[in-house]
This record gives sequence, C-alpha cells and structure tokens, in this order.
Amino acid sequence: MGQVYAVTERVLDASPERVFDVLADYESSRGALLPAQYSEYEVREGGKGAGTVVHWKLQATEKRVRDCLFTVTEPSPGQLVETDANSTMVVTWTVTPAGEGKAKVVVETTWSGASGIGGFFERTFAPKGLNRINNEVLERLASSVG
Repeated sequence: MGQVYAVTERVLDASPERVFDVLADYESSRGALLPAQYSEYEVREGGKGAGTVVHWKLQATEKRVRDCLFTVTEPSPGQLVETDANSTMVVTWTVTPAGEGKAKVVVETTWSGASGIGGFFERTFAPKGLNRINNEVLERLASSVG
C-alpha cells in the first residue's frame, strides 16, 4: 500500500477569520460549498468546528463512491482536520493570512492506497481528480466569502 496525497490551494479576497468561520460552519455554510460529486451531506453531531461529525458520499469517479463519516478536530488555530471513520482518509484545511484582507487556503488529502498496479494508477490519477473537485470547492468558498 502506498500513501496517496493531493493538495490544492488558493488565495481568497477575505480575512482568514471569515474564511475559517465559513469552512468550520458545517451546519449552515459548508454543505453549500460542495459540488455535484458530493451527496447525502448530513451533520450528525455538533456543527461548528471541533467535535463535529459529518457524513457525505463522494463520487470521485464514475465507478468510485466513498461513504465518508468525518470527525472534525482543530489541532491548531486556522486548521480543521477531518478524519474518516470508514477509511484512512484525512482531509486537512489550513487557513493563513496572505496579505491585507486576504487568506490562503490549503486543503491536503491523504489516504492509504491500493497495492500493485491498481495502487500505481490510484496514486497517479486520484490526486488529479480530487484536485479538480477541491478547486470547485475553493471556487465556491471564494464566492461565499467575497
């Protein structure tokens, strides 16, 4: 098994505090940021930041659907870590200042991939597909905070 890693980032025209507040609000604003690849979005516990438990299905490809149940932690200021109970997937959102009235958002996703030739293709192509999806999330986030 090899580690699969995808990273997407963008600078937004909004304060880091505003951007983080929107990302951490799983109850009201987070679901609206998700594109068509996501379905069955449901907050099961909490709703704001650490302690939130949120479910969704992510259709990464035509044949691949992940049933995700994430628990959210905030290990440091400006950071949300979503750990999936159904797999090894971990999604880390980091929001930092990027100049006057701007925020840099970095989303990193990791999981243990398959072995063999399937794992090679997963490590090669899955990050590109996930980056396309995360770019759309960041575009929606930019519209939401701008």
